[in-house]
Amino acid sequence: MAEIKDPENTIILETTKGKVVIQLLPQVAPEHVKRIKELAREKAYDGVVFHRVIADFMAQTGDVEFGKKGGENFNPGRAGMGGSSKDDLKAEFSATPHVRGTCSMARSQNPNSANSQFFICFTDAPWLNKQYSVWGQVIEGMDNVDKIKKGEPVSDPDSIVSMRVAADV
Repeated sequence: MAEIKDPENTIILETTKGKVVIQLLPQVAPEHVKRIKELAREKAYDGVVFHRVIADFMAQTGDVEFGKKGGENFNPGRAGMGGSSKDDLKAEFSATPHVRGTCSMARSQNPNSANSQFFICFTDAPWLNKQYSVWGQVIEGMDNVDKIKKGEPVSDPDSIVSMRVAADV
């Protein structure tokens, strides 16, 4: 297992394909990191599907409204259209590049519309640089991310089993 140097700023993501460890980047996107930790601590991400997974690009998840299996509003046809009940976040764009394993917030055309959805890059995606808020980097388990079922939308999608702040485990 990867050495966890800062448990308060590390996420342990258990997926249907296996464990993924993410180092949070509070120095890059403090408000986005705060939101990810807040939702993880509320167990909001547990059961949420990877609703949009594009080969050689990224795996998107985090729709806690319509993408949570077993949730009262679960709707595979609408997964990717929702967020949390919390306010949208102001963009925290940075020079941190989108490379393999980068975790970044999904949003609409409005730069200040990130809420709960995020994606993990399979490969370098420089065209996203300075346009999306990077909040983390996978430090272990990219092989498991690579196994996530692809599709737009994904039929019978993989999901987040649990997402926890390492300090709480």
